[in-house]
Amino acid sequence: MPQDEEANEQSHLLEAPTGLHERRGSRRVDELRHEDAASIISSHLSKEEQALGGSYIGERLPYNDYTTIDWLHDLIKDSYRYRNLRANKSFKSRAFAAWDSCQGWVAASLIGIFTAIVAFFVDITEATISDYKLGYCSSNIFLTREACCTKRMPFPRIQDSVGENCTKWIWWSGDYWIKFAIYVALAVLYGNPQEGSLRGDKNPAVGKSMYMSSGSGIPEIKTILSGFVIPHFLDFKVLVAKAVGSTFAVATGMCLGKEGPFVHISTSVGYLVAKKFPKYEENGRKMREMLSVACSSGLSVAFGAPIGGVLFSYEEISTYFPRKVLWRAFLCSLFAAVVLKALNPTGTGKLVLFETNYGVNYEPIHYLVFIFLGIAGGLFGGVFCRANFLWSKTFRKYPIISNHPVFELALVVFVTALLQYPNPLTREPGDIIIKQLLVSCEKPGGSWICIQEALEDKSRYYGWLFYGTTVKLILTVVTFGCKVPSGIIIPALDAGALFGRLVGQLVPGISPGIFAMVGAAAFLAGISRMTVSLAVIMFELTGEVDYIPPFMIAILVAKWVADGLSSEGVYDLAQTVLGHPFLDPDHALKIVRDEGSSVEELIPPAQTMREITVDVGSECKVSRSLLATKLAQLKARGLMDAGLVLVDSDNYLHGYLAEGELDFAIHEPGVLKDGEPVNLLSGPLSAFVDRTPMTISAKAPMEYAVEMFARLGLRHLIITDETNGKVVGVIIKKRLVLYLEGLKH
Repeated sequence: MPQDEEANEQSHLLEAPTGLHERRGSRRVDELRHEDAASIISSHLSKEEQALGGSYIGERLPYNDYTTIDWLHDLIKDSYRYRNLRANKSFKSRAFAAWDSCQGWVAASLIGIFTAIVAFFVDITEATISDYKLGYCSSNIFLTREACCTKRMPFPRIQDSVGENCTKWIWWSGDYWIKFAIYVALAVLYGNPQEGSLRGDKNPAVGKSMYMSSGSGIPEIKTILSGFVIPHFLDFKVLVAKAVGSTFAVATGMCLGKEGPFVHISTSVGYLVAKKFPKYEENGRKMREMLSVACSSGLSVAFGAPIGGVLFSYEEISTYFPRKVLWRAFLCSLFAAVVLKALNPTGTGKLVLFETNYGVNYEPIHYLVFIFLGIAGGLFGGVFCRANFLWSKTFRKYPIISNHPVFELALVVFVTALLQYPNPLTREPGDIIIKQLLVSCEKPGGSWICIQEALEDKSRYYGWLFYGTTVKLILTVVTFGCKVPSGIIIPALDAGALFGRLVGQLVPGISPGIFAMVGAAAFLAGISRMTVSLAVIMFELTGEVDYIPPFMIAILVAKWVADGLSSEGVYDLAQTVLGHPFLDPDHALKIVRDEGSSVEELIPPAQTMREITVDVGSECKVSRSLLATKLAQLKARGLMDAGLVLVDSDNYLHGYLAEGELDFAIHEPGVLKDGEPVNLLSGPLSAFVDRTPMTISAKAPMEYAVEMFARLGLRHLIITDETNGKVVGVIIKKRLVLYLEGLKH
């Protein structure tokens, strides 16, 4: 435009310099592409994760299957959620904040209620079909033998007192051998489920089938609570399979109990309830808090022991158990106990499962007997743990057993029925056996045990007690680990009660039932290594508060003796057999304390470091093809929760990019474009980069690494040179667990 021309609204605009439109258009295209990529990433993230996008710790996708969670990341994620929720001071926001604070208590209450309902149906169904092996009730075929003979019915009312003579119960036959044959046939029928009902997914990465509903589920739950992700293990269909499977498994008469499966059932209930609350569903750390709460209700309904259930979750199951989890577990266990008492599955109207009233007290001399029972329980537990571990490593490795678990189950059921039916003491289900063995014969009664103990010649009775103890030990060794829902608590209590009753015959002036009760606690302590929780469970189970000192003596002695024979309890050995990456801080510290090693022993080989390290240069830009190559190398290692260490040309740390997020960025259309450099500082992938990874010196003691992984819940730990701070290695949790397993064996 000429200089003397007056500018007005119709004047032409100045012509843009050459190339300006092209540069503006290119920059706008880049901005749009970046926005599209960010939108794609956001669609896969929770709101809490999106809030972390501007922080230095990076965002995380939902955890992949068979990986470990990042406890510290989830802690910060919940802190962001907490602050955002309370940032607005309006009435509506404060109401939402109040509801948020109550969600944990509401969830705990619901978990307790639903767990008690499931346990009620399992209890009454198992008791009914178990008695079908002996006969049926003529007045109502759906009643158990006890309900038929005593009219002890579920729900609040109790119609009549206990009666000894029963004409309504019809035995299948008057002939012993016909009853024996029917007993064995029905036991085998109950123990012949379809294999597919127990089998879970087959992980193609390792080619291993997981039977989600088999076993007690406690080793897997301990692994989950330690931060490992086992997919579908707590799903609704697994809960149903576990409940139905444990009902029929216990009804077979095998040496197993439903108390362990109840812990799995309660944890599944907790998972399903917690998923309805977003703050638990979208945060792995908080979800595990609620799962720890749910575990307490499992033992609460199994034994009518609400306090024992809370302590069991704290002592035996949970890795992370802060005070708020303790309080909510207390509430959850309370609701479970209250609802179960109202439903009254035993028909007694009481929460105590094996109520006793011996009417006599023990003398100081009897402490020697309690110590002897503790020694016997420790020997039983140590021998059992070693024998069961060897049985799992040898017999179950035969192809005919490992490939056909239903055949193994049918074989065990058949042998169990053949060995247990001839003995009047072991013919009934496990919980009935304990109830009979704890009976006091001070008052006249019609029980078979009291009749035998009133005889002059008790040699045959002693033989049945010894035979029952031996058979229980052998059958429990071969049964625990079968692909069927099963627990170890009741069989251990049975064996201890049989042995304690036998020892009690030699002690005059006191009821043998007392020693059966203490022996049961000692044998279970020897197998499981439980202490405080077991003592509380036993006095809640029997109602005998005066016998807490004998319980404590026998339990401690049993634990000491069993630890001398085998340092690991049955659940620890089961985790070793299953191969789960569980990090027990106490056991791990014992292992590394003997070695005196340093962290530099965990530095990967040079070739591995070249594959998992990325030089981002001065501009923090790398090619997409390089990232794709690195991803392929990570997948070839099969660890699934490894990642890339980002360094500069001098090998100084710039951040960490997890494998799951890298895999998503590479394969999700629209996130990264071929041929264009990937900006790890400000591009779409930068949101996934953790710029604050934890580090440790290569010369640090190994105890440092163990404590950091166990107490902080780390997913990875970067090793740096002690002199200049340069990156020399990286540790992931699975690698540490593998290293510790190698030292142990």
